Amino acid sequence: MKASPTDQARLLDLAALDAGIRHADDARRHPAQAAQVQELVARRQKLSSELTGLLGARDDAKAELARVESDVTLVDARAARDTELLAATTNAKDAQGLEHEIASLAKRKSDLEDAELGIMERLEVADAAIAAQQQLIAATNAEGARLSAEGKAAVAEATARFDAATRDRSAVAAQVSLELVALYDRISARGVGAGALRQRTCEACRMVLSGTDLHSLRQAAEDDVVMCPECGCILVRTEGSGL
Repeated sequence: MKASPTDQARLLDLAALDAGIRHADDARRHPAQAAQVQELVARRQKLSSELTGLLGARDDAKAELARVESDVTLVDARAARDTELLAATTNAKDAQGLEHEIASLAKRKSDLEDAELGIMERLEVADAAIAAQQQLIAATNAEGARLSAEGKAAVAEATARFDAATRDRSAVAAQVSLELVALYDRISARGVGAGALRQRTCEACRMVLSGTDLHSLRQAAEDDVVMCPECGCILVRTEGSGL
């Protein structure tokens, strides 16, 4: 195929724009923040599950405290009744029995109050753990919101770059012959479509050409469209090609 050196040089602009389009398309489809957001979602789920366990443990402690407080109320009522009976009785045996029961009730109340203190300490620890867990969840949510906002901004910026590069590509392609663009597109569908030859190196694949390949290139006319023998891209010769 024949094409003017000017048209061939424009293929380098197309290749650069195509690289930018690919990069922008990948950036808008897979923003860097997306993976971090997913990690935060998983972390929040774990923290929320742990919070549910902490809340359940606190609810159990509250229920236990309520039962103990109810027992204390019953003990107080029983002790008050026994105290009234003791004050009213004139029977020594009944009085002795009531005194024994009142003493037992006092011991029972003391044990219950000790249990109350223990449960209340557990509740205090549970409340602190829940507050700390809620703070972790809030911080995770805030970080997720920040990353989501950054991700949306990154997608918008990448989309703008994609659209701009696509428009520029259309403008450049319109200046190149249809036949050459078609060849370039077929090659770029499987890799880099065109690369400059600089200092005997193909800039598309970064391979240094052999002496035999360079000799063949020297024999080609400047309007001949030549290919890189290593990667198959259109090799654009420049003043710095080293030929």
